[in-house]
Amino acid sequence: MQMDINRIVEKLKNCGCGRTHAIGNMRVEIGEGLLGKTAKVLAEANFPRRLLVVADKNTLGASKGILEALAQGGYICADLKLFDDLRVADMRDVDDIAAICRDAGAQAVLSVGSGSLNDICRLASFKAGVPFAIFATAPSMDGFAANSAPIAENNFKTSILCHAPAVIIGDTNVLAAAPNVLKSAGFGDMLAKYVALVDWQIAHMTADEYFCPGVAAITKQALDTVVRLADDVNTDSTEAAAALMQGLVLSGLAMTLTDVTRPASGAEHIVSHFWEITKLQEGKMSDFHGRKVAVATLLISRLYHHIVSSDAPSFGEDATDWPAVYAAYGPAFRSDIENMNNPTVTAQIAPQHLADCWPKIQAIVKNELPTYETLHDLMMRADGAANIADIEIDAALAAKALEFHPYMRHRVNLSRLLPMLRVAVDYGKMLVR
Repeated sequence: MQMDINRIVEKLKNCGCGRTHAIGNMRVEIGEGLLGKTAKVLAEANFPRRLLVVADKNTLGASKGILEALAQGGYICADLKLFDDLRVADMRDVDDIAAICRDAGAQAVLSVGSGSLNDICRLASFKAGVPFAIFATAPSMDGFAANSAPIAENNFKTSILCHAPAVIIGDTNVLAAAPNVLKSAGFGDMLAKYVALVDWQIAHMTADEYFCPGVAAITKQALDTVVRLADDVNTDSTEAAAALMQGLVLSGLAMTLTDVTRPASGAEHIVSHFWEITKLQEGKMSDFHGRKVAVATLLISRLYHHIVSSDAPSFGEDATDWPAVYAAYGPAFRSDIENMNNPTVTAQIAPQHLADCWPKIQAIVKNELPTYETLHDLMMRADGAANIADIEIDAALAAKALEFHPYMRHRVNLSRLLPMLRVAVDYGKMLVR
């Protein structure tokens, strides 16, 4: 089944946000038996014939027969970049793939996989000046249709604007057969949209950041669809796999339509990235992205409800303890944090303006962000990660991330406004079930 992406974009014509929304000629096919039809789908989208195929041993195994299907359909595999088990999207791999693409004379890149594989191919193909496509092997993340890639460089992770895929193929037989841990990770990544949409509205309200109600509505529709799947995520149902994949694609599409990650990523993603860069610096591998984001979403929900339910804040200038911030990130990341916060994002927000916005901020959090308990129940129903122990994050690191994550990005989130609100937070208590 081809997703009618153009119909979605057409509804945003003359959008009230004042921007023109465009995605180019993106084709999305989700349905049973598409693996054997991969070449046909690519050809119908006028996708170039000489490919660099990128996969790891797990994803190539999950898509057994895809290379033969491509060859039979007239596609040439100019080279195959095969990782053992790619779990981190690193700039070194991006540059390696871009170089292989040029050396092989590849006209396009096909990513066979999900998550980090897609991210490095997205940026590498952009650097090489060629289009890329995705054959998805698991509905494990929301960035399929995104035009940005979160990439680690020197162990510090940032999101880099590049381009969206020209084609996305999701064979529901392959997606339904994916490991349960990956399907529940995709579900967890979608729950993050509750926080993302709240943070986006708060940033618009307090710092006049761009906000599009139409795109936010697309994200919310995708979120509602996926939440209804909580009890079916880890079944072998191809219908559930299709619905989950469609929701994930729509979430990524929202980022492409706005050229920002706001529709899909808020404070919870930054917490996850804080955990990841800390572990990378220690030479350790962290859990799957969607699992980390799910747990971070629960913790941020508890933090946000605590903030808006506290006694009236004492609104004032930003009282950030910068020595404590630099100590939390350590000397390896100090220059990154200084660059990210120069000038600091709260410099444009007057305390009185924040006070004027406060009743609306309270209403948004209370009305639109489910409680920790509700989100925990959803993750348990989806058999996903719901506690820091599930993702091997200790209490000290979890509390540090909750307190210091806002400084990893130059963006307004409710958590970044805490030094202006003067609301006391015991971060250790935020972790208690």
